[in-house]
Amino acid sequence: MKTKLAAKSPRTKPATTPGAEKTLLKDQAYTELKELIQTGIYPPNTFLSERQLVEKLQISKTPIRSALEHLEAQGLVAVSPQQGIVVKELSVRDITELFDMRLAMEPFMASQLASRVLSADQNERLAGNLTKQHAAALAGDALAATRLDIEFHMLIASLLDNREMTAWLTRCFDKLYRSVLRINQLSNGRLLKSQQDHAAIVAAINSGEATAAAKAMTEHLRYGRQFLLGG
Repeated sequence: MKTKLAAKSPRTKPATTPGAEKTLLKDQAYTELKELIQTGIYPPNTFLSERQLVEKLQISKTPIRSALEHLEAQGLVAVSPQQGIVVKELSVRDITELFDMRLAMEPFMASQLASRVLSADQNERLAGNLTKQHAAALAGDALAATRLDIEFHMLIASLLDNREMTAWLTRCFDKLYRSVLRINQLSNGRLLKSQQDHAAIVAAINSGEATAAAKAMTEHLRYGRQFLLGG
């Protein structure tokens, strides 16, 4: 006699707790609003309102206020009872100080990597980034080239595996992204020059030439700072 198998009950997804839902909405609001600012949809000196952001993002006020607090701490917006919400512009001093820090840190990182033997996977990641950068530069795709440019510098930090340097660079590029993108949009020649600079840095790292790697990174950053400030 055949026995009847019990019917399987349908799987149900675990319910999201109110606290977790708020966190997800806060992160979503932060990510989307930062993207709007960094890509120039909301350019510097744009005045925003909570109502406007609620309509744009389709997210309630509480997560948006939390996102704005985070963005204000990063220096991307200013929030005050008098002016409301204003997208901030980087000053000459801001750019100079950020590049001073980068010049102190990134040549050291490049030289340290040159002193190591990178794995095949690590070399492939660097080469893959350079290939994509070159394609973006030839296509005149400033947005893709800017993202890949920042990805390259973050990749150097991640390969070195220094958490403090990686965290600082992340904050640095959150601030610099708009300025770099704007300059790249104005000068297509800059895209190819940046990729060639990165290729020279990687060549020195792969050759184990620590001094040459540091020098190539230094020259790249000095040119970038001059280009940003001149632009």
